Amino acid sequence: MPVKLVQSTPSAYAYPLLIKQLLHTPLAFAAEQEITYQGKIRYTYADLRRRIGQLASALGNLGVEAGHTVAMMDWDSHRYLECFFAVPMMGAILQTVNVRLSSEQILYTLNHAQAEVLLVNREFLPILAAIATRLETVRTFVLINDDGPVEATPVSFSAEYESMLAQAGSDYDFPDFDENAQATTFYTTGTTGSPKGVYFSHRQLVMHTLSVAAAMGGSPVHGRLHREDVYMPVTPMFHVHAWGFPYIATMMGLKQVYPGKYMPETLLRLIREEKVTFSHCVPTILQMLLTHVHSTQTDLSGWKIVIGGSAMSQALAQAALKRGVDVFTGYGLSETCPVLTLAHLHSSDLEAGLEEQATLRCKTGLPLPLVDLRIVDAQMRNVARDGLATGELVVRSPWLTQGYLGAPQASEELWAGGYLHTQDIGNVDSRGYIKITDRIKDVIKTAGEWTSSLEIENLVSRHEAVHEVAVIGIPDEKWGERPLALVVLKPELEGKITEHAIRNFAAHLIETTGVSRHGVLLQVNFVKALLKTSVGKINKREMREARAIPKA
Repeated sequence: MPVKLVQSTPSAYAYPLLIKQLLHTPLAFAAEQEITYQGKIRYTYADLRRRIGQLASALGNLGVEAGHTVAMMDWDSHRYLECFFAVPMMGAILQTVNVRLSSEQILYTLNHAQAEVLLVNREFLPILAAIATRLETVRTFVLINDDGPVEATPVSFSAEYESMLAQAGSDYDFPDFDENAQATTFYTTGTTGSPKGVYFSHRQLVMHTLSVAAAMGGSPVHGRLHREDVYMPVTPMFHVHAWGFPYIATMMGLKQVYPGKYMPETLLRLIREEKVTFSHCVPTILQMLLTHVHSTQTDLSGWKIVIGGSAMSQALAQAALKRGVDVFTGYGLSETCPVLTLAHLHSSDLEAGLEEQATLRCKTGLPLPLVDLRIVDAQMRNVARDGLATGELVVRSPWLTQGYLGAPQASEELWAGGYLHTQDIGNVDSRGYIKITDRIKDVIKTAGEWTSSLEIENLVSRHEAVHEVAVIGIPDEKWGERPLALVVLKPELEGKITEHAIRNFAAHLIETTGVSRHGVLLQVNFVKALLKTSVGKINKREMREARAIPKA
């Protein structure tokens, strides 16, 4: 039958889902709520709105127009939050530059995104000096300075950020436009070839904000985000909009704490002094904070933290729970804006012991509202919901990137069959909880069967001497591949435990848990550190390449 469309009257307002709309509610009820940078600079939401207008006016004076790309190189700061809003609200595009990439990769991303204006913290001036003469489209530079000495650079700055805002009016009239207009772009971490450009529209960012807020607020107790929380990101704002949480925190009118460069002493001080109750980070950052020498001086009880980026081990989850940290997994990709699932527990689950809770908190979780997430076989058929049958996670939601910037073939592969392919393998149980068992590229193929590197890592991490572990597949003449555990020992136990002891410990657990009958082929090597990507994820590709030749 024909579909009847809803008709609007000529005078009705067709409400576009634009980023500027996220500011209405906090300005109505939380105008005096506080935002702080390192505990040194403090201002209110009313001040934030004023500075957003000043930034837009200043950028307009520099010639920025709708469709232009403004790039940002800064640590997590109030300035970054202002750019999150002002630049896309003008109709321009915000490029969040991954400052931990190599200078050559940063050059590539700026040229590929065709950035025209670059806002750059003085700490990154050495990078700018190395690439300035090869920038193809950047025509205007703005300096960001926290009162430190400014080195000589081969570029001329048009303005300094704070002076620029002080001279600009705050009454910028942010227009309405198509909600599908591009708002942001950033680049994947580039572990395979050149970084890929990922982009998102206003509509996608607003829909992601609403859905994550609904999921976080819908939890009755565990991991619930509410208006009285104090938010601090511990995932870089240059990476997938700090997982979208600055937009969520702003829409909800939360007190916000921006730490600048991630230093464990600073993060712990801010948690303590600013009463931070909600954050998000990768497992390596949580491990660093829990084991830092100053950690015991900070009461972490009641701190809610979403862990993503890579798998959280049960040992890490239990260590956090023992400190009173309400830790749980969130899952997504750069290409998914990013959040797709959250491992929220039912109220009855909170009565279980720490070990049982850790198992649930380490699961990939339950899909957010509006997320159509399937686990499928090679023919795109759904696998059984029994917690055993595995397949690839494919997904649809209103906020997934529609492709890679300037890469049509890679975009087609990403969306093969009409679903975004995550390249993650997992299962789903009868309660709907999803569990990722590995990345397709990280699965170890032993004697023709798949062995999960993540499951073996989880077992090895239970040994009291293990600080960090990564399991990779290395070539083997008999088995094709066999698992190798690269183990970082806790400093106080170095030299007091052998590789053989770790291997025997893991082999016993592998046999008793039935994780994989080929897991007992595990080798163990002690290393000083694990290779990581620019956003703190364990970089298994580089570790595989470094250890492609098996030991004699």
